[in-house]
Amino acid sequence: MTSLLTRTQDGLHVDPDAALLEALTYPTFPTTKDSFRRRHAELDPLLLAAATASSPNVTRNHYAHDFFPGVALPKAEGAWDWTKWEGERAGAVNHARKFIYASRQAPRSAHAREGKENDGVDSESIRPLGSVQVNIPTGKRGQALSHTSAIPSPALDVQSIHDIPTNVTCMARTRVPTPHGTVFLHLYHNNRDSKEHLAIVVDPPQLSHDDSSIFAPPIRSSTLDAVWSDSETESDRLTRGAYVGRLSPAFHIASSPGYLKNLRTVDTTPPPLVRIHSECFTGETIGSMRCDCGEQLDEAIRLMSQPISIPSARPSEPPTHIPGRGVVVYMRQEGRGIGLLSKIRAYNLQDLGHDTVTANLMLGHEADERGYEVAIAILQDLSLGSSTGEGVRLLTNNPDKVRAMEREGLKVAERVPMIPRSWKKKDEGERVAIDAEERKLGATMVGGAAVHGEDLEKYLRTKVLRMGHMLQLNS
Repeated sequence: MTSLLTRTQDGLHVDPDAALLEALTYPTFPTTKDSFRRRHAELDPLLLAAATASSPNVTRNHYAHDFFPGVALPKAEGAWDWTKWEGERAGAVNHARKFIYASRQAPRSAHAREGKENDGVDSESIRPLGSVQVNIPTGKRGQALSHTSAIPSPALDVQSIHDIPTNVTCMARTRVPTPHGTVFLHLYHNNRDSKEHLAIVVDPPQLSHDDSSIFAPPIRSSTLDAVWSDSETESDRLTRGAYVGRLSPAFHIASSPGYLKNLRTVDTTPPPLVRIHSECFTGETIGSMRCDCGEQLDEAIRLMSQPISIPSARPSEPPTHIPGRGVVVYMRQEGRGIGLLSKIRAYNLQDLGHDTVTANLMLGHEADERGYEVAIAILQDLSLGSSTGEGVRLLTNNPDKVRAMEREGLKVAERVPMIPRSWKKKDEGERVAIDAEERKLGATMVGGAAVHGEDLEKYLRTKVLRMGHMLQLNS
């Protein structure tokens, strides 16, 4: 190794030539480089932001608890609404706002106290309204971890949940042309669940600009026509569907609360047809023949669209024909209330030889978990079935629906059975096969055709024999 120092009379000096030679010829040893960037950087921007905005006790781990709720959950309390930011005036003194971290997790003492209070109480009975139980098959020792997600709602006393009256509000209404004619689609919110239930109203006279063509009480939502605020404009009402006649650029008149109460109608008009229909993705969207749900939805709208014959007061005069009218209350209760996931699993159990009722029970559900409180509240909002409104002719084979409506005091003037089309065609000696032309005539994937097959026959027999549906079984 060459010496870089030279002793002179003035002391030790570095030889520049020797230093250069040393730098060029000295062997270099391999150094390992990190394949990944270090997590603890010299200047962590998240840590700096947290420390600047709050106390030194805040670390990057607090971001897992949503330190800035406006980023991960814009609707959370305390979130910053960036749409209201207006900037700052020149020369204004800026007082920095101190954010205070508040964990959304309850302390351990609260969990322990909750566990003591719930000892001996069925966990299903205290589940928050609108919550969904999800079993995740992971965790230590193979246990299933249970996670409950609930809609944001104020805490309710378990015993008082069923005592709270069901309230619904029609948030929007619009005109929808269908193969059976024009209908009005109403979308509802409620205080029972987070689902958006629907009402399909068949009432063609409401499209007319002349009140003289209205022979029956119009089927309208009282919450939609109500005044929502003192500051709402005519444009606001038109946008949500609170209008009369048919909306167009040339004709747009907003409705007013109760504006149709004084219309003169024909007293002999029969009550409207009503069907409470539960959502069925498989039967309505992809044309499944395991059930007749898609067929029933199309048949209900078709029957409501048929003209109504009103007998004349004088026998010598012909009867008067008016447009058909009715309501399909479309409830988001897939698979009789168990949801699409459990419904698909139930289909596999049915392929293994179990019927639809046993499959539900094997999955831990009831045979029918649907409720009709929201549906009845929607009908009351449409002034149907109540003591002050019209009675209804209920399209159903299910005795539970009839009992539920009568229990709530709704007037059921008549129960109209829904006989499967395939059974009708067999009785009449017609073919049952689906035809391409027939498919075009209906409102669902099945359309105007008849659902048929071995799976459907098993399903219908189970509904009659095990669920008490009022249908006459074929031999």
